[in-house]
Amino acid sequence: MIRLLSQFTVALLAALLFSPLPVDAQVKVQLPRTGLTPEDLAVIINDDDPLSRQIGDYYQKARHIPAANMIHLRFQPGRNALSKDEFQQLKAEIDRATPAHVQAYAVAWADPYRVDCMSLTSALAFGFDEGYCSSGCGPTAPSPYFNSPSLSPASDHKLRPAMMLAGTHFEQVKALIDRGVAADYSFPEGRAYLVITSDKARSVRASYFERTAKELAGVFPISILETDAITGRHDILFYFTGLAHVPQLHTLDFMPGALADHLTSTGGQLTDSSQMSSLRWLEAGATASYGTVVEPCNHMQKFPFPGIAMFHYALGASAIEAYWKSVAWPGEGVFIGEPLARPFAPSLREIRAGQFELRIFSPRERLLRIERSHSAAGPFKPIAQHPSLRRGANRVRFNFAEKEGYLRVRW
Repeated sequence: MIRLLSQFTVALLAALLFSPLPVDAQVKVQLPRTGLTPEDLAVIINDDDPLSRQIGDYYQKARHIPAANMIHLRFQPGRNALSKDEFQQLKAEIDRATPAHVQAYAVAWADPYRVDCMSLTSALAFGFDEGYCSSGCGPTAPSPYFNSPSLSPASDHKLRPAMMLAGTHFEQVKALIDRGVAADYSFPEGRAYLVITSDKARSVRASYFERTAKELAGVFPISILETDAITGRHDILFYFTGLAHVPQLHTLDFMPGALADHLTSTGGQLTDSSQMSSLRWLEAGATASYGTVVEPCNHMQKFPFPGIAMFHYALGASAIEAYWKSVAWPGEGVFIGEPLARPFAPSLREIRAGQFELRIFSPRERLLRIERSHSAAGPFKPIAQHPSLRRGANRVRFNFAEKEGYLRVRW
């Protein structure tokens, strides 16, 4: 059964997984892990495709991806689809080359985007399986990663979500990657636009819009609009709509890290769709998007639930995690964008000797626990104060001298 948006209230952070932040705070102050890092991501490159090589090389440098995580293949480029037999041969190569600790994939091309009846990103995650394809507009196999609290999908669910660094020209993909990097720890003050269009068949997600606005009140500013297009907006952090072709994208400004998609039949046919390709969102300035590669019919479960994507993003998840967790039946859908963008990841800085400032975003009111130990291995004991976190952005200051041992922050 599909879990409902009310499950936003489930605590989704694994409290025992900690890692020091890549900021100027001392490593003696530890924060919970909230999302994937460059060490968790492998990059797949087609060495027979010059653009793929260029994208992969730039992404490795921009994100400091370890050399061991770079996976090189060779196959004929310039096709929108792979046969299942060819894919299975390539998948075997990928599996052999993937370090065991890797949790997700970035794919350095736009073509091919499909494997027979599956999207490439889902085929990489699940392996080719016709259970993830429709039969007569029916349901498909569900994703165990849907709305999951997992911070390690390969370890917990035996799958590695994938996202395509997609574009038809290098400068487009370079700009996409740069936006993703710029998004990290940025806490953008953008707005979510949930749009109900005149196309009722493609606006089926609207039945959840009011509930989403209620669940995320005080977390993000949310506008629910009845229109075929928004124009002249310069604060777009989320844009979810339903239309075969979305007009006026050239009038919009997207915040770094923005997620945007349109529910339609073939938006995931990236380079040859008769409808609007999901690539148009990236070209307009979004950092990640989604579309289906074959006719899915308008099952909501085959498209992102906006509220779930927004909720996981608010927890500090990366774009690939937030988007993947929002789709219940992703077998026919392709995820595109910069996977590691984490605009709401918590950041810690030492503002003066012994004084720290924690910036943290929260989708719920909750208590912040600061614990101290004389050893990095613990045991950790809570200090007296437990500051309260409000919905949305928070700044918390606390004092800590290195000689006092180690601090661990939990929420």
